[in-house]
Amino acid sequence: MDISYWLDTKNKKEFPSLEESEETKICVIGGGMTGLTTAYYLSKAGHPVILLEKDRIGEHTSGNTTAKITSQHGLFYDYLLQSLGIQKASQYYFANEQAIRNIESIVENEKIDCHFQKQNAYVFTESEKQVEKIKKEVNAVTKIGGHPKFVKDLPIPVSCKGAICFENQAQFHPYLYMQGLANCITKYGGKIYENTKVYDINLDKDIYEIKTDKAKVRASIVVLATHYPIINFPGFYFMKMYQEISYLIAFETQHHDWEGLYINEEKPTISLRKTENGLILLGGQEHKTGEKVPLKDRYANLEAKAKHLFPDAKIRYRWNTEDCIPLDKIPYIGEFSNLMPNVYVATGYKKWGMTHANIAANIITDKIQGKTNPYVDVFDSTRLRPMKNYQELMEMGKQVGKSLVLDKLKMPKELLKELQPEEGKILEVDGQKVGVYCDAQGNYHFIKPVCSHLGCELTWNPLDKVWDCPCHGSRFSYDGESIEAPSIKHLERLEGGDIS
Repeated sequence: MDISYWLDTKNKKEFPSLEESEETKICVIGGGMTGLTTAYYLSKAGHPVILLEKDRIGEHTSGNTTAKITSQHGLFYDYLLQSLGIQKASQYYFANEQAIRNIESIVENEKIDCHFQKQNAYVFTESEKQVEKIKKEVNAVTKIGGHPKFVKDLPIPVSCKGAICFENQAQFHPYLYMQGLANCITKYGGKIYENTKVYDINLDKDIYEIKTDKAKVRASIVVLATHYPIINFPGFYFMKMYQEISYLIAFETQHHDWEGLYINEEKPTISLRKTENGLILLGGQEHKTGEKVPLKDRYANLEAKAKHLFPDAKIRYRWNTEDCIPLDKIPYIGEFSNLMPNVYVATGYKKWGMTHANIAANIITDKIQGKTNPYVDVFDSTRLRPMKNYQELMEMGKQVGKSLVLDKLKMPKELLKELQPEEGKILEVDGQKVGVYCDAQGNYHFIKPVCSHLGCELTWNPLDKVWDCPCHGSRFSYDGESIEAPSIKHLERLEGGDIS
């Protein structure tokens, strides 16, 4: 149940892990949509490429998406016009429109069977008060060169008062598409290594040395396609973004004789689309990673909404995913930093990663090949604004100060009595905080609840049974294993403690 529909219906193709050190021209770190698309373009152009993925390709954010391929990213273009002006707003729009066509071209030319379908995309409102906001967005998109439509009637069972429609958008099966890209990469001479985690990147005489679990890769060019950059300095992306978790369910219903991609303007979010076999995907219920909010009702709320819209709904899948949200709502694509030549980054897709991944792959490929890309300015990764404020940085410093120093853990038994099986808590022992998890067999696992990324204090997520970082969105298993970037190191485990 707690697995995405895409990952449950895949045909797995395994790639080896890196066992011996290698040299190449370009090393792409990260095997999601961005990394695979970038490696595809580069290997097809004849460049030697090695792609490293810490787990299995496509199994993190890219395999847990709604997989809407669209330039319609909520009510966004009026904001762009007001904040960036017509030129950059137009760049953003046409970059995403071009990405749709690029993906379609890859599917057709490489004969990738991934259920690619043209669809119209809608943002709708169920409130009369928000209709003018919809119309304002229509005017904004028209002004920058788009051709949106204002409509009132939708084929889904919502009380629509008005909607903006983008025609000729698309959807697909993201995992099958990524598998197709992987096959093309190896066909064009590139190499893919799975279960190969990168721990460090060092510059040695114009060559970058990428250290992994067992071996090293030496490359003159590095692409960081790790969702959230695993290098902190000098890029400082942790000061420019935060992460959110969103939830999805997939359900069966007899009422699936409609087409289109849908998202509402109001909160809570209602995001709808169909799969190729008629399942309905419903998403929403987002919150900042690590935020202390009620989690147990997230899926229940989605299931209740599904049954409200489709009374015969039968829930088949449920899952969640994490997304990077830039403070100014624009992805960071391009050079990682002016101080690190030949290192490129793509991050901050704010939940619209299908088109942004293709945009990023094209911009980075063009930069590596010395070509001019018409959309580069709006996504400039080295832009300085916005940054998190001084007060937040001070709070981060306070969190770092909570790091524990325990030579030997002495845990009073009475503190553990209320801990149920498969439950985690942060307990205070002798004035110091300890993360404790009780597994299904009644065994206790103790960790220092301090993020290995930049030292923020963690929170326990009872829904996914993981430790979450509220500062930058790192996630760790119940026993401290790093599972989501930007952390690359495991938590410190407290072994052999006394329970008295």
